[in-house]
Amino acid sequence: MKYFDSHAHYYDERFSQELEVGVDDFIDTLLSDKVSYIVNISASTESARLVVEQAKKHDRMYTAIGIHPSDTRFIDDMDAALSEIKAMILDKDNKCVCLGEIGLDYHYPDTDKEKQMRFFLAQMDMARELKIPVCIHDRESHADVMDVIRRYPEVKGVLHSFSGSAEMAEELVKLGWMISFSGTLTFTNARKPKEAAARLPHSSVMIETDCPYLAPHPKRGTLNHSGNLEYTNAVLAAIWGITPEECAAITEENARRFFNI
Repeated sequence: MKYFDSHAHYYDERFSQELEVGVDDFIDTLLSDKVSYIVNISASTESARLVVEQAKKHDRMYTAIGIHPSDTRFIDDMDAALSEIKAMILDKDNKCVCLGEIGLDYHYPDTDKEKQMRFFLAQMDMARELKIPVCIHDRESHADVMDVIRRYPEVKGVLHSFSGSAEMAEELVKLGWMISFSGTLTFTNARKPKEAAARLPHSSVMIETDCPYLAPHPKRGTLNHSGNLEYTNAVLAAIWGITPEECAAITEENARRFFNI
């Protein structure tokens, strides 16, 4: 039984700081043991270069390249940043299977919502042009994210670490989108994700870590990694009333189909 980690950030400094072995050796061990594939997700032009560098070292690691909404505050020249992102996506050697992560994050009171929206729309335009799926970050911004998705019927993607309602998830699936659940699905207070998972068709669901963040129960508070997918997978299997082996196989096939791997 192996798991497909559809969303990870292995360039994050926590890995080099907290692991007792080198990051590349750690990834190799995961890919030879519990993990079939990893999609290494960027958040900026700088981290895009890092995910590409890492993915070139591992046969079954792929990349997603894009600008995270929270990173838009550091960028003065949007056109230059997006031109660099586009060139990296188009370079086949970069193993890019998705544009992301992009979206909106309204968690902090000083958020520049207008700037985040400009980047979001520009990257949705790029995805439509390049005919590439997108990975959406949606934090406390459900209504605006859904409004943008409805405006781009040609663009398909995944809502990662899903935190919306079951009704929102069902609408996304009707629009041809995927839903991905992270370790938050295992939390005792995760009522909304569990309700959504129970009502979704199995063919529309993926699992992820969002590592090094969002470690699942019973690993909360520790460095998260792809090996912890077994906990999220087990909870999802219980919700669906199937075996963990069946759940792992379903979510792996869904992710391979979505990312065209």
